[in-house]
Amino acid sequence: MANEVAAQAPQEQLKGLKLAIGTIALAAGSFMNVLDTSIANVSLPTIAGDFGVTATQGTWVITSYAVSEAIFLPLTGWLSKRIGDVRQFIFATLLFTVASMLCGAAPSFEMLILARVLQGVVGASMIPLSQSLLVKIYPPAKRGMALGIWATTTVIAPVLGPVIGGWLTDTLVWRWAFYINLPFGILTAYGVYWLFGAPKAKSSTESIDIVGLLLLIIGVSCLQIMLDKGNELDWFSSELIIGLSIVSAIALVSFVIWELGEENPVVDLRLFKLRNFRTAAICLFFGAFSFYIYIVIGPLWLQTQLGYTAFQAGRVMAFTGVLALITGPIFGANINRVDARFIATIGFSCMAGGCFWAASFTTAVDESSLMVARLIMGVGISGFFMPMTAIAMSSLKPQQFAAGSGLTNFLRNMGGSIGTAIATTVWQDNAARHHAHLVENVALGNPAYQQFSEQATNAGLVEPVKSAVIDQLISSQAYLLSTNQLMIAAGGLLLCLLPLIWLAKPPFGAAKGAH
Repeated sequence: MANEVAAQAPQEQLKGLKLAIGTIALAAGSFMNVLDTSIANVSLPTIAGDFGVTATQGTWVITSYAVSEAIFLPLTGWLSKRIGDVRQFIFATLLFTVASMLCGAAPSFEMLILARVLQGVVGASMIPLSQSLLVKIYPPAKRGMALGIWATTTVIAPVLGPVIGGWLTDTLVWRWAFYINLPFGILTAYGVYWLFGAPKAKSSTESIDIVGLLLLIIGVSCLQIMLDKGNELDWFSSELIIGLSIVSAIALVSFVIWELGEENPVVDLRLFKLRNFRTAAICLFFGAFSFYIYIVIGPLWLQTQLGYTAFQAGRVMAFTGVLALITGPIFGANINRVDARFIATIGFSCMAGGCFWAASFTTAVDESSLMVARLIMGVGISGFFMPMTAIAMSSLKPQQFAAGSGLTNFLRNMGGSIGTAIATTVWQDNAARHHAHLVENVALGNPAYQQFSEQATNAGLVEPVKSAVIDQLISSQAYLLSTNQLMIAAGGLLLCLLPLIWLAKPPFGAAKGAH
């Protein structure tokens, strides 16, 4: 085992210019990968139109990537043990870049989907490996700073994705949302190779856990497809969704049972026996769950109810990353001086504050108020993600970094996917319920209705138009109420996590096991 670790890790910590280049290269790789989870979202109508497919079929551009990445994220530790951290990261980055070029050059919709699947498969390990390699190349006293930089680039990428994707689609063509990865991918892979070389991992004599691998692929793929397509197919009124949920549940339960009894598991679930890792993993899952409610419902409301374009909504949401860029490294630099639980408490509280602020909006909200709420959330997300990652890594040994990082990133992704699926469904269902309730109060004897009706008549609106205007106003209020309720729920969940943070035990120096 010691030989394997030595083979898959950089031989020494970097200093000076080499450390700076290593940080930029690894952070850029993570940023590029996470960016692709959202950069194509705003381009879906254009992509569907170019290939002559329906909007529903077009969503497979997102689903195919999400499913393939979700399957292979937990396999990071297993792959790293056989290939080596550095080699695996370089291969993943180069193959991800090639897959991006295939996406951009796709001559048909089917080829685009296949290329997106390849992107998810080969690129899944880039995020956790960039994290574990950063921890290894920094001296113990500065590992918090490394995690702060990594966390910041990781959390702002999905926020900036729609902005960059919208601009590229409007200015050039949607294919550039994928071509943009070419320079970043080449420079990242070359930078890592220049610094570390490509040390060969010793061949492993451990058997391959085929049963666990198959159960994981079946369970996660069915779960992710169910989450992505559930709202579109009206959830459990669809036989497909029912079938996917049953297969997913059986496969995942069987996977857990099998892995706990396997000598060489494909995913090391025994990490959850570690108190700090378990606590951080739970917080990361539910924190991502709440955060994705915020970043998914916000743009939806702005575009469908307030008339914002995709680019305008993305620009507002991008303010989440402004303070995150500043506070992330600051929190990271002080992680060894300030209790990580205290920083996480600040982060969760700010995230909750951003949600509660957003819950106070009306349909007359101005853009500056929207941006302030996003700035508050930016402070929160940098103070949430980095310290919880440090807490998770603090109880791991160096040879467990890749596996632990893969698991926490998998749980963060699943929290976001489940949060997105539940939020979009609840948002629409609650809006319909509020609409019905508000319609009941629009009666001929209602003074407010009479006043508006008179004003509309005086403005020259005939009856069919007047009724349509009233229905539009009711719908706008219904979606506002639904949005505000979801923001309150997300903020409340974040506050409920505060006591859980303090169950973790110090010390939290980033990756204590490496000291």
